[in-house]
Amino acid sequence: MIRISRIIFCWLVIITMSAPLFIVAGVSVNQRKLMFFPPRGLSLRWYEEVFTKAPWFEALTASLSIAVMAGIIALSVALPTAYCLWQHKVRYAKVLYSIGLLPFALPPVITALGMLMWWGQFGGTGNYWGIALGHGVFLVTLPMVMISLGLESIDQELLEAARTMGANNTTTFRTVVLPMVAPYMVAGFAFAFVLSMNEFIISFFLGQFAVQTLPVKIFSSLRSGYTPTIASVSVMFILLAVIVFGLVARFGDLPRLLGAWAAKDR
Repeated sequence: MIRISRIIFCWLVIITMSAPLFIVAGVSVNQRKLMFFPPRGLSLRWYEEVFTKAPWFEALTASLSIAVMAGIIALSVALPTAYCLWQHKVRYAKVLYSIGLLPFALPPVITALGMLMWWGQFGGTGNYWGIALGHGVFLVTLPMVMISLGLESIDQELLEAARTMGANNTTTFRTVVLPMVAPYMVAGFAFAFVLSMNEFIISFFLGQFAVQTLPVKIFSSLRSGYTPTIASVSVMFILLAVIVFGLVARFGDLPRLLGAWAAKDR
């Protein structure tokens, strides 16, 4: 009886969480410019509109560019920081990680407002690099945690062997550490990329309507009414996340990325 109840509960959760996705997907293929579900007629014209209408295509280009820049910025900060904390066995490393999680604990509006006040002093509003820097700083903890998992999984005997053969710290990092943590770096970049693509509050505050990412464009379009184009963009977001994390799972050994094999070895 208990087992049946658990199965029913799991299915209810799955249906509750997936139902909005199916509805949005259905709305996105309406033939007419109406938000009907089930769709009345089938058409992919609203997906085409994202690539053919200048405002939507510019927002798509902005989102992709900023997400790539944000991922690179987050990774550039996360890798040396995580490596330094791991190599020198910093006593308060967990405290530093906790501080890095503060932006996620605070309401997004507070974080975005703080960035607006600070970035505005240096002309960091209304342009790509300001938004990308804001996203990179906001998301840096994710790749840092992923890279830390990779560093903790490295067999110390490999490092000792490298040192025995006369390798210095730079050579050891390049030949042993970097190849071992590369999958974790890819996963960290993927997390930062997808979350940057979906981020709204920081983009809204720092963009100042001079730069509109897709989430900001969706918000501004809502003032003109709901259209299937908005639904099609939402579906594209979902597909992008599935593809990116699917590639990470396929080529990056997801259980290892999540630290499962390191825990097993212990």
